Amino acid sequence: MGISMIDKTALTLAVIGALNWGSIGLFGYDIIGHIFGGQMATVSRIIYALVGLAGIWCVSLLFRNVDVTEEV
Repeated sequence: MGISMIDKTALTLAVIGALNWGSIGLFGYDIIGHIFGGQMATVSRIIYALVGLAGIWCVSLLFRNVDVTEEV
């Protein structure tokens, strides 16, 4: 079966969020806020919310019982 498109999207958003938090922790620099006009800008807040929802979705990946088989 493999990984679905929503799983890939959620993982991508979670990685973006992790990189943003890493830049905040290491350098005090909010990449998303800088690109989209500050932390309180509407677009930034939407992205933050989507990253949060993606993180919640990724929790479900931890509890799935998926048989991974390699197709050749």
